[in-house]
Order: sequence, then C-alpha cells, then structure tokens
Amino acid sequence: MATRTVIELIDDLDGSEATETVRFALDGTEYEIDLTEENAGSLRGLLARFVDAGRQTAGGITKRRPVVRHLPPAADTKAIRAWAAENGVEVNSRGRIKDDVVQRYLAALS
Repeated sequence: MATRTVIELIDDLDGSEATETVRFALDGTEYEIDLTEENAGSLRGLLARFVDAGRQTAGGITKRRPVVRHLPPAADTKAIRAWAAENGVEVNSRGRIKDDVVQRYLAALS
C-alpha cells in the first residue's frame, strides 16, 4: 500500500495557501514568515522606503531572492498536528510546522 502525504505552506497572516517564506531582521532579531505573493509584495512595499534609505551591514541579512521552502512530499500538516497532539509534541494550530517536528513525524512513519 502506498501512502502520499502533502505539506501545505499556509500564509501566517490570513491562513490562505502561501507561496513563499520571507526572511527579514529588525533590531538584531531575524524573522521568517510564510506569505502569499500578494502579502509578500505588501510587506516589501511597506519596507521599501526604509530599505532604500538604509545601508547593509556586513553581519546582517544581505539582499536575497525570497526563500521558498520546498516541503517534503511525504508530510500532511493535519496528520502531523494530529500525531503531535497524540505524542505530546507542541505545535501551532496553524502556520508553519517546525522542521524538526516534521522530521520526527516522518521518522515515526518509518
């Protein structure tokens, strides 16, 4: 019997299907957020004035193309959350599931 599990990237703002993970930093703290193309564009638009006026630092985040996470084809967020609840693993009810939790879930399937 074959099993196919799918992981969906969910927009952290509105819960719709996200298309990319955007990374940014503020006050020395780095962040990453999963967003739709529209929400990612809005974020970049809001920050553009400050980015244009600012300067890059050697140790900071450099300009890169947006990070798009390609999730393992054998993972289903609903199944992972159900498995996590049954096994006492803490996960958010929506949004990104940490990679280590996905890996533990996949290992448990093996």
